[in-house]
Amino acid sequence: MKIREVKIHNWRSIRDLSLSFEELMIFIGQNNHGKSNVLFALLFFFGEVGIDSQDFNSNTDELFVEVLFNNLDNIDRITFKKYLTAESTIRVRKEAKKESGFSYHGYVETPTDDWLKEERISDFTKREIADALPLASLMPTSGRITKEVFREAQERYIQENRNNVTFNYELETSPFLGAKNVPGGIFGDVYFVPSVKRAVDDLSTRGRSVFSELYSRVINKMSETSEEFKEAKTRIASLIRILNKTKEDGTLNASRPRELSNLEESLQTELANWNTTIDVEIIPPNLDDMFKVGATVWVNDGIRTDVTRKGQGLQRALIFALVRSLAKLSRHEQMSLPESDAQPVARQKSKSTYFILEEPELYLHPQAQREIFDSLVELSKGENQVILCTHSSSFISLDYYRSICIVRKKTLEEGTSVFQCKEELFPNASDKDLFNMNYWINPDRGELFFARKVILAEGPSDKTIIPFLAHKINIFRHDYTIIDCGSKDSIPSYLNLLNKFRIPYVVVYDKDHQEGKASDAIASADIASQRIENNIDASLGSSVIFDNDIEEEIGIIDISKKNKPYFSLTHLSPDRFFMSQALKAKIEIMYS
Repeated sequence: MKIREVKIHNWRSIRDLSLSFEELMIFIGQNNHGKSNVLFALLFFFGEVGIDSQDFNSNTDELFVEVLFNNLDNIDRITFKKYLTAESTIRVRKEAKKESGFSYHGYVETPTDDWLKEERISDFTKREIADALPLASLMPTSGRITKEVFREAQERYIQENRNNVTFNYELETSPFLGAKNVPGGIFGDVYFVPSVKRAVDDLSTRGRSVFSELYSRVINKMSETSEEFKEAKTRIASLIRILNKTKEDGTLNASRPRELSNLEESLQTELANWNTTIDVEIIPPNLDDMFKVGATVWVNDGIRTDVTRKGQGLQRALIFALVRSLAKLSRHEQMSLPESDAQPVARQKSKSTYFILEEPELYLHPQAQREIFDSLVELSKGENQVILCTHSSSFISLDYYRSICIVRKKTLEEGTSVFQCKEELFPNASDKDLFNMNYWINPDRGELFFARKVILAEGPSDKTIIPFLAHKINIFRHDYTIIDCGSKDSIPSYLNLLNKFRIPYVVVYDKDHQEGKASDAIASADIASQRIENNIDASLGSSVIFDNDIEEEIGIIDISKKNKPYFSLTHLSPDRFFMSQALKAKIEIMYS
């Protein structure tokens, strides 16, 4: 099953938040705005982290994290049968109160008719009352009507008449699954890679780590298939049995070492006044676990050492290699299982796997970051779900724009908020083609998602000159990003993107009414300019228009079409360059 929706209430910087989830989720935003808080809210839900008073939003005494799951398989539908909706989803809330711990509760579909409510069964078990109900034909015609008989009739009636039954969808007051403590891992396996983690911690064979899970599966497979492994286990078990006083059948063990019997007799003599007997019994360990003790991973990159002596980048890459290997092995195991129509008869933990990653780009160079992102995209397919937060534009792809979630915190009082684009980003196919083509010219466009404000410019000259001039008058801002849109015709596509994701901007373009320009060229420029203006959302942005182009604004009348940025900077560099008040005012608007 997969996470489809999440609601978070009063968790750290989050007051109230509702999120839609995809197979891949990418949380982005500036520092200290709440990205990690979203991840840790999920970790709290899954039982991977505890809770203390500091996790409650200021001046609040209760919080909850609520998750809607969809894509349930047969096992999930049996385990969570009570909470299953007609759309085959379940919704579960984990809530906590200060000084009172936490509890899980599920949402249940409760029929509005009293005779279909489980808690009202005792009101309808009398024969004369039950026979008058629409479910009478589903019960025995004679004999006493027990609560169990009536409950079965209720379930059958609801199942056969679901479209005609009215339900209330309500949060149960009783514990989830009827148990005070929800079994660990009932919703699936969770693997969390925090921003700061040593690879050696994930290479441990003890406890719960990615490597221990991988290694355990290898050992288990060997136990099933390797004859040498089976023989070794048998011999070890035989050696251990020799140490005990009796054999498995209860008869005396004549092969037992005399030294152990001497130890028992010595202890018994010392305790003679206590009227006791001593029997030293050797309990055989789990033999599979014996083969896990002391397993060490060495890394040879020219020098063979343990991983702690390698650089942080290699350690980080090794952690993600473990994650990918686990995912591949899980996928292979799932594909190799024979198909069966048999329904599971008992509750089992879900086979789902959730990978939660905090800043996966850390310690990795840009090319390695892009490689990791591609591997995480592959990892999110199938049974897995990948949830990450990042500060790297290498993890932004508009092929997965529905996965992008921008996290913002405008004020402390308002707390953390998010924005996602769930509608079609490019309804017009030609706009999408133009935008994607422009990507290969400007691969750094992903940076705009992290900007406090975006400056959209026509081309490379604008991208070069505008920040240079801003530096010159001391108003340059690093949290503003300038994007070279490639052409005037491409700007509306960028405006559409910024509007959909509610990112503030200013668009800078040329009027293109140069002296000597043909009337049809001027008319074409005016059409392009109007298209830009028509796409500006006044609540997010505005425009700055150069009289003809930026070269004229800085005093260059005749310039070659080649190397325009270089010649423009050459013109600007001398100390004698004078910036007009009109140009200065335009730059100030851009960086306001």
